[in-house]
Amino acid sequence: MMQIDIVTAFPKLVASPLEESMLKRAQQKNLVHIRVHDLRDYTNDKHRQVDDYPYGGGAGMVLKPEPIFRCVEAIIEKYPSKRRKIIYLTPQGKLFNQKLANELSQWEHLIFICGHYKGVDERVIEHLVTDEISIGDYVLTGGELPALVVIDAVVRLIPGVLSDLESALTDSFQSGLLDYPYYTRPEEFRGWRVPEVLLSGNHQKIAEWRKAKALERTRQRRRDLLESYLSNNKQIKSDGGR
Repeated sequence: MMQIDIVTAFPKLVASPLEESMLKRAQQKNLVHIRVHDLRDYTNDKHRQVDDYPYGGGAGMVLKPEPIFRCVEAIIEKYPSKRRKIIYLTPQGKLFNQKLANELSQWEHLIFICGHYKGVDERVIEHLVTDEISIGDYVLTGGELPALVVIDAVVRLIPGVLSDLESALTDSFQSGLLDYPYYTRPEEFRGWRVPEVLLSGNHQKIAEWRKAKALERTRQRRRDLLESYLSNNKQIKSDGGR
C-alpha cells in the first residue's frame, strides 16, 4: 500500500478533495493511505507561528524551517523502512508530466511539503527535500492545490484504483500523444453521427482510426509533443535495427 503524507499550514484546503471520487475509493480499498498534517501542530510557541519575515528584507513571509523539519522527521520515524520521496511544490521545480506521474507511482511513500506565502526557508530544500516539482509556469497562493494535482495523477496509476487500468494506460500523454476522440450513445445527436468506423466492429480499423486521430490532434494542438514522439519512435526503430 502506498503511503502519502501532506504537510501544510492549511489542512482544510486539501481535506475535502481527498474524500471524493477516485481518491476516496482508493483509500477505502486500502490501496493508498493519505494523511494530512497541520504544520501548526509542530510549532513550540503559544501563537503556533509557522512563518516569519525574510532576512535581508523584502515583501512577504516565509515558512519557518523548524515545524517543517519536526513534522517530516516525525513522519519518517513512523515509517522508517519505506522507499520515499520528499516533494516540495514550487514554481522552481521540475515540470510535472505523465512520465513523472508514472515514476512517482512506483514509490512506497510520498511526502508533499506545501509552501505558502513566499515559500519555505531554503534549508528545507537543501537538507530535507528530495524533489522539487512544478505543475506549470504560473504562481498559486500555496502548494496545496499542486499537491492535490500530483496526488490525483499518481494514485490513479496504482493497480486496482481504477476498475479498468487500461483506461489509465490509454490516457493522453501515456503514449507521448494526446488522446483520440471518444463517442458514446446515442449514435446520432442533433444530426451529428458517431464515425462509422467505431460502429463497424473491426478492431484493427478502429485502432488505426484512433492512432490517426491522436496524431492529428497532437499535430494541431501540441506540435512539441508530436516532435518528441516522432523523435523517440525514430530512436526506438534505430536501436531495434542494430
